[in-house]
Amino acid sequence: MSETVPSPVRLRAATREIADAADLLEYADPADPLVWTRRGAWLVGVGTALTLTAIGADVAGLAARWRDVVAAAEIDDHVGAPGTGLVAFGALPFDEQSVATAVLTVPQLAIGHRDGRTWATWILPEAGGPDPAEPRPIGFGPHWSAAVGPGALTPEGYQEAVRRGLAAITAGEVSKVVLARDLVGTVPAGADLRRLVRSLASAYPDTWVYAVDGLIGASPETLVSVMAGQVTARVLAGTVARGANPDDDREAALGLATSAKDLSEHGYAVRSLVDALTPHTTALAAAEQPFTLPLPNVWHLATDVEATTAADTSALDLLGVLHPTAAVAGTPTPAALAAIRRIEPFDRGRYAGPVGWVDARGDGEWAIALRGAQFDLTAADDTGIPFTAHAGAGIVAGSDPEAEMLETRVKFRPIVDALA
Repeated sequence: MSETVPSPVRLRAATREIADAADLLEYADPADPLVWTRRGAWLVGVGTALTLTAIGADVAGLAARWRDVVAAAEIDDHVGAPGTGLVAFGALPFDEQSVATAVLTVPQLAIGHRDGRTWATWILPEAGGPDPAEPRPIGFGPHWSAAVGPGALTPEGYQEAVRRGLAAITAGEVSKVVLARDLVGTVPAGADLRRLVRSLASAYPDTWVYAVDGLIGASPETLVSVMAGQVTARVLAGTVARGANPDDDREAALGLATSAKDLSEHGYAVRSLVDALTPHTTALAAAEQPFTLPLPNVWHLATDVEATTAADTSALDLLGVLHPTAAVAGTPTPAALAAIRRIEPFDRGRYAGPVGWVDARGDGEWAIALRGAQFDLTAADDTGIPFTAHAGAGIVAGSDPEAEMLETRVKFRPIVDALA
């Protein structure tokens, strides 16, 4: 079931190249930033021209309605790069049964930078609307720190959840199930949330740093990228903490690369993604063996997948095909989702759901919303802004409950450090 926030029926989008700006993040809303960035490429939204919402992870409904918006729009794009012209930022729940809202937000102004070019897109209602306003930077507010504490699953409670997951594996219900735990907290009232975006982008430049409707994080995992019919995706499954010194670090990476448990977990995730993409793509290629991907806090087992898709297939269409992957749910996926709903004492909301952007051409970049927190902007008051953060681990036969709990602690580190 879907609904649309009252909004213009017809949009006009005008994109022009502009002079380089010193810091595009300064143009975002301090209270509700709309940001997508990685490796020096930025897409920042200001204001709201249109919001499409859906209950649960209704990707197909959102994709169809986005096509309607695009078909009705007047687009004058003088740049023609990915993310120019009419563009929307999106975040969707993990589970189709979630009470969380799926959202596509079309900003009134989008400012982007990629491959040495900087542009601005003004998105306004109707052909006779007001002249577009020039983008104006907003100075950063003071630094702040958050109060963080345990959520519904304490470390001990999480280990019990892992044991329940192992019981489901022993019973033959699933081969793998990904289980998460939560942290909760508050940030000071009026906090400039761009400070959190800045911290994550500085510390983790190789990840997708995102801020959409209060969901802020730094994900290492590409769900899908579509550029002119070329599809890329990256599977991450299998994790170990970085070593304290170079020798320990090399030993950690080697141990991960040769771990039967982690290779098995990774294999489930790769097969899940390849099986999902195969009916919708051609020339699909995936490496036979994963590589070890270093991040500042962890090593991951990673496999890149590439394919070609039809020109009329958008990034949103593929979200519905791919999500949820075995990397964040388990195998077989329907049974793993049922186990997650039974074992986890909370609704994941948008944690481990798709987050990213799509443009009028259907191009887009979407990550899995990991290493982040959901801020409840509607509940903000004089006492602060509440938030919930999640981190999970893939449970397979042979998993050790304490080791899996410690893995979630490592995965919490990016967002907890940034919040501090």
